Amino acid sequence: MTTTKSLQAWITLWRVSGIGCQTYHKLLKHFGDPETVLSVSKNALKQAGLSGRQQDAILSHSPDSAQTDMRWLEQDNHHLLTFHDKHYPRLLKEISSAPPLLYVHGNVELLSDPQIAIVGSRTPTQSGKNNAYEFAKHLASTGLCVTSGLALGIDGEAHRGALSDDGATIAVTATGLDRVYPASHRKLAHQIAEQGALVSENPIGTAPQAKNFPRRNRIISGLSLGSLIVEAAQKSGSLITADFANEQGRMVFAIPGSIHNPLARGCHRLIRQGAKLVETANDVMEDLAAQIDLNQITDSPQTPDNADAENTGNVALSDENSRLLAAMGYDPVSIDDLVLQTGLTPAALSSMLLVMELQGLIASNGRGSYSRIGG
Repeated sequence: MTTTKSLQAWITLWRVSGIGCQTYHKLLKHFGDPETVLSVSKNALKQAGLSGRQQDAILSHSPDSAQTDMRWLEQDNHHLLTFHDKHYPRLLKEISSAPPLLYVHGNVELLSDPQIAIVGSRTPTQSGKNNAYEFAKHLASTGLCVTSGLALGIDGEAHRGALSDDGATIAVTATGLDRVYPASHRKLAHQIAEQGALVSENPIGTAPQAKNFPRRNRIISGLSLGSLIVEAAQKSGSLITADFANEQGRMVFAIPGSIHNPLARGCHRLIRQGAKLVETANDVMEDLAAQIDLNQITDSPQTPDNADAENTGNVALSDENSRLLAAMGYDPVSIDDLVLQTGLTPAALSSMLLVMELQGLIASNGRGSYSRIGG
């Protein structure tokens, strides 16, 4: 069992400027534990391979630097896992840059459950949002924990999808756990803490910093058996998660999209590079089933045979609306083009499109274009 004094040492060393994951692990290997590191001489630190600046930073550490974190730990359902803790997740421990410390708000045992990462664009299409939600909902219903990054867009929809049917979800943040970023996800973060877990490697009080967002992606993929990319542009941050997953020897899945959708190009690139193309949640489960112990893998009523993971359900359509839906296809199409294809007047077409959008059958893509989001 980790003592209070030992925890303080782990935190203090983690807060020393210039001591990152690699250096921290080098020190653990050389000295055994942080308490010893903080008590040795400058010469001993030099022999361990530290630079002069790192030696001075450790020797001048503040004994009170861990107090903020220790006060945070006193609150209900707040936890701190050290790399030596028996509850530290096994899969994350396998990666080359595993965090020495994990701050957890919520169910700490979830971190060792089988997980699937679902990530993607912060500005997805409506179809992308629906895919993230439905895939997460179905995968969570099989017993998988859905892990993502609490970002706007795909991440948020993945968390909501998992939560919608009492499933489990983990949000790996790029700030200290005393903060929620983005602020608009504060309510969602509270739900995740109640039904899942918020996780961060960053000390309490850490504000949003650009450098921390790509770094946290290695934790998202490192906790997970595989990563599902829902929508991603060519330079999307979610591709960083896929790169980490590949480096870590984990599976990468990608949902294809329209060749006209810029947010599908990152997924298409991943597929060309060897990621598994998936159209349903069961495509993911086929590859994960051999690695996890689930009672059974079943088709959810919400899991159809198309990539959008949704269909028209029981929505009744007139013959005219059915012809319009058939004319639209799944690529964005303008009202002008639909007028030419259907022979309808712009006024009649606009009215029908509005009704179908309210029914959840189509989505407006802006600038007068629409696309189908159902089967």
